[in-house]
Amino acid sequence: MGALDYLSNFCTVTSTRSRKRKPMQTVEIKVKMDCDGCERRVKNAVTSMKGVRSVEVDRKQSRVKVSGFVDPNKVLKKVKSTGKRAEFWPYIPYNLVYYPFASQAYDKRAPAGYVRNVAQAVPAAAGPMAPEERFTFLFSDDNPNACSIM
Repeated sequence: MGALDYLSNFCTVTSTRSRKRKPMQTVEIKVKMDCDGCERRVKNAVTSMKGVRSVEVDRKQSRVKVSGFVDPNKVLKKVKSTGKRAEFWPYIPYNLVYYPFASQAYDKRAPAGYVRNVAQAVPAAAGPMAPEERFTFLFSDDNPNACSIM
């Protein structure tokens, strides 16, 4: 063991800042883009961010999909810095919603096959089981006292 090895045991360099790695995630943002220049400006702004793996721009749906190790709020701020009005993607697919024509869920401006993501469109489960599941236990063979009709 040399003198440098001996002295290096006493000198340890530790960082005072702990770095958390952001999780891999996909951020969808609604941005109104009219032309190729708008599309290019938004794509270049987001691509230059640290941690971005892929950027997909769909001008027809006014949607930008960013995948990578990024913070969603920073991505939204970067898109807004281009001068465009932007917000997080407010829509979900039509087939995932129980009540797509509930008030505030149906939106004429939504792309085809999408409705607005609101709490009224999804039924609240009362208790541990959803209402549909409770009806299946009403006429159960396991519990003969459950049916009061018979």
